[in-house]
Amino acid sequence: MSARTTRTRLFAAATVALAALSLTACEGDGLNTGSPKPASSSASADESTGPSDDAKDDTGSAGSSGSAGKDDASGSGTGSGSGEGSGSGKNTGGDKDSNSGSGSDSDSDLPGKCSASDVRITAKNAPRPINHLLLTATNTGSKTCTLPQYPAARFGEAQSVPPVAESSKPQSLTTLASGESGYAGVRLSSGDGSAEGGREVSTLTIPFEDGSIARAELPSGGVHVDNDLTVTYWQTSAANALEY
Repeated sequence: MSARTTRTRLFAAATVALAALSLTACEGDGLNTGSPKPASSSASADESTGPSDDAKDDTGSAGSSGSAGKDDASGSGTGSGSGEGSGSGKNTGGDKDSNSGSGSDSDSDLPGKCSASDVRITAKNAPRPINHLLLTATNTGSKTCTLPQYPAARFGEAQSVPPVAESSKPQSLTTLASGESGYAGVRLSSGDGSAEGGREVSTLTIPFEDGSIARAELPSGGVHVDNDLTVTYWQTSAANALEY
């Protein structure tokens, strides 16, 4: 065998050895890169994605707050306790004002105002004081009624009504049940004849608040009036009516 042939074979063997070493190195690297991940990494990932203790506590608190939805006004609110805190807070109750009492003092229970069709008025001379008339208003109707404050008396063709004696004003209006009477005094003229405007009249009309008019018959021969003509408020007694 020649020396050249020997060198060629040695070179080929060396090449095969190098190739084998290179293959072994590559396989080692593959084993290193394919090694499984540590279990601790997976556990960390699971822990990071799961709810924390604080979150669990917060969820529980939300459920508790749901029970706080109970409304003091009705007491019907309930909490779900599911973490959403859904209290109904339904107010069914007692804020509604139930004023259902039946009042007996309604306007329908109050007496109405007297009308000329309900009342008969008479006019008579008073025994004293002199120059005075006593007006008597009698309720001839079936219902209680209230007289006006005072008689707006018109003597003859007078265009105005006489003034009223303020000192005779009672504490309340005179109310007449069926058959009852109210009274008013009329000072026809001054006692000594010193007042002006004296005249004789034979008719007397008294209007009511509803527009009706009552006619009162004067004493026979009529009466004498002057500028001192004055009336009193309606009273419940004849004595009170003639004090002024």
